[in-house]
Amino acid sequence: MRCIPTRDDNAVERGFPDTLVTMHLTDRRPEIGPDELIGSLVPPPRFDGVRFSTYVPNPDEPSQAQAVESCAVFAGRIDGAAQRKPKFRLFGGGGKQPSAGGLYLDGGFGVGKTHLLASTWHAAPSPKAYGTFVELTHLVGALGFTEAVRRLSEHRLLAIDEFELDDPGDTMLVTRLLRELTDAGVYVAATSNTLPDKLGEGRFAAEDFLREIQSLSQRFSVVRVDGPDYRHRGLPEPPPPADEETLESSAATHEGATIDEFDALCDHLASLHPSRYGRLVDGVSRVHLRGVRPAPDQNVALRLVAFADRLYDRAIPVLASGRPLSELFTEEMLQGGYRKKYLRAVSRLMALARDAVPARS
Repeated sequence: MRCIPTRDDNAVERGFPDTLVTMHLTDRRPEIGPDELIGSLVPPPRFDGVRFSTYVPNPDEPSQAQAVESCAVFAGRIDGAAQRKPKFRLFGGGGKQPSAGGLYLDGGFGVGKTHLLASTWHAAPSPKAYGTFVELTHLVGALGFTEAVRRLSEHRLLAIDEFELDDPGDTMLVTRLLRELTDAGVYVAATSNTLPDKLGEGRFAAEDFLREIQSLSQRFSVVRVDGPDYRHRGLPEPPPPADEETLESSAATHEGATIDEFDALCDHLASLHPSRYGRLVDGVSRVHLRGVRPAPDQNVALRLVAFADRLYDRAIPVLASGRPLSELFTEEMLQGGYRKKYLRAVSRLMALARDAVPARS
């Protein structure tokens, strides 16, 4: 789905020559079929080219270099298992069940866990799958549990970014799915930085996560990745909110740009499953938001987190008016169980706001 721009004569009269009609995200309603869901299980565009060799560990944080080594060893194990014997088939397979393993990257936001997960995926042999926790639960819903297990059991690696324990039903669903897949010989790698408990406050430590997935606990190795947020290391502060003239000028002069009222976009996101947010912004060159304000409640806030992640995956600059993006989540939200998830979203949005600075010059 791509934005198809046309000339905006009214904008020319307002003093913006050679302008285009800007599209609205609220006019888009993407659909994704079951077969396409399976085919789309690859790292997002931002992480197409990442490898272990392109990860630059913080010299002051030894856990990062250790994490690179641990992930490389894990990918090597998958490759070694692939060369030793044919892939086990869950249905119709014979003989002893293979012993697959899991790798869990635990740490704060902005330390490069997604980079490491994508690098592990790139280094592992095919067939393999990569998706977010939300995409995985949507896949099971679209295909049905048995069919999802059948299709994913054909893979040697399943990489899950942003593993969440927000919903008890989804948690148990994915727990059962991972148990079936690892029994079928599929290796699993996962990242997370916010694992809220059943009350939505506090957060699980790595050992609590492993305890939650019960029978898989002995198969997962936990790798801690510490350090400051690399996205803002040594960089200037992100720009302040744009004024309305700057916002309109930028939206009118960038092919493939979108512009939306913030409240209208929040309402639109509520009407879409979060697994569709990536398709919602596919083909968009620049996102403009008018009238940003703090999220009114937790449901809106969590949708904005998922939306920010998909923008960041696709490296789409964001220019906004209204309140600063750093104020998107209230102080009360930042003190709750989703704290690190919200801070990650702010970190990513501020990086994307910095990317939009040239549009304002």
